[in-house]
Amino acid sequence: MNAAVIQLLVLAGVALFLILRLRSVLGTREGFEKPPLERPAPEAQRRPDFEVIEGGPDPDIVDHVPEGSPAAAALARMKAAEPSFHVGEFLEGAKQAYEMILMAFENGDLAPVRGFLSEDVAAAFQEVIDQRADQGLRVDATFVGLREIAVNDAEWDEAGGVGEITLRLVGELTSVVRDLEGEVVEGDPNTIAPQRDIWTFARRMGADDPNWQLVATGG
Repeated sequence: MNAAVIQLLVLAGVALFLILRLRSVLGTREGFEKPPLERPAPEAQRRPDFEVIEGGPDPDIVDHVPEGSPAAAALARMKAAEPSFHVGEFLEGAKQAYEMILMAFENGDLAPVRGFLSEDVAAAFQEVIDQRADQGLRVDATFVGLREIAVNDAEWDEAGGVGEITLRLVGELTSVVRDLEGEVVEGDPNTIAPQRDIWTFARRMGADDPNWQLVATGG
């Protein structure tokens, strides 16, 4: 191998080394490279097809009560006092609380739900339970489901920071009253009947205890 060939091979090796070095720094380009696009200034960026209007109606409120109503204003104050509060989430919790409280009452044992009841409501429920026991009666009930739950009203106590939400509830259950011998005194175990209630829950907004309490009942 003559000197010219050796020199050519050395030059080729140096050229290959330079090409690989450039690729490691600049990356590999393939095909026609478009010129870089300048980032538009913030005011020149495309705006969305809609604009959010600050101070507009809150869907979490107006989906459940009329816009501009006293109930809507009360719910807005609750959310201002406790930003993490959401009406929709409250209703989901109320569904579970309704079944738990209703079945505890029917079964004659309020202990599992005592924390969800105000003193007055607990006393009223216990009085009925005691009267049934004195008469030798018991209730066999099965909760089938909740047909309806809706916000009936809402109130805000500014001084105490307490919110009250009144719900309209329609449950479905089978229920019979039996005497000491197990004979049916009232109801039909094979009939699903509606249970209509108006319940008011209250809570001091911003309190560490997240539980709402049942403070009033009606039908």
